[in-house]
Amino acid sequence: MKDLKLYLVTDSDILKGRDFYNCIEEALKGGVTMLQLREKNASGKEFLDKAMKLRNLTKKYNVKFIINDRVDIAMLCDADGVHVGQSDIPVDKVRKLTGKDKIIGVSARTVEEAIRAKENGADYLGVGAMFTTTTKLDAKSVTVDRLSEIKKEVNLPIVAIGGLTLDNIDKLKQYNIDGYAVVSAILKANDIRLECEKWVKKISE
Repeated sequence: MKDLKLYLVTDSDILKGRDFYNCIEEALKGGVTMLQLREKNASGKEFLDKAMKLRNLTKKYNVKFIINDRVDIAMLCDADGVHVGQSDIPVDKVRKLTGKDKIIGVSARTVEEAIRAKENGADYLGVGAMFTTTTKLDAKSVTVDRLSEIKKEVNLPIVAIGGLTLDNIDKLKQYNIDGYAVVSAILKANDIRLECEKWVKKISE
């Protein structure tokens, strides 16, 4: 799944007052290949409003659009898919709601979780937190050995997430994963478009 390469996950709190849509559009211009709307503090109405606007933006730049957790909102805005965690709606139930054509991603920290996700119909795995992260304070870490084990045991595309920076992703490259999910390292940048261009270059090295 080539669209996973540079996977941006939103967090408007990190933007510190900067215009949300301008920042996301700059990221899309910079080379983000997949976008996930993840706004844990947003009301349902606010989340839907953001989803509808980002759906239009992602279509403009031909970028796949994923909704975190909210299957209902994914369907309302015709997103490309949904990403769910271990405590969210089970994958097989999500698939019943979305139909076969939508992308379903699942967070996994263990081989067992990854195998179960595949058996239930997941299209890709989000594995992490690989490094210390400030965007999900309750995230438990995953070792590179565990990442390697999941990669060997489960034949699904894998995206690494959690504390990724331009300085530490070299530690993950040897495992031939399919993508890198980034939050803070991109959204905190003064020049988001330039930062994304740096990521695209680094990933392709």
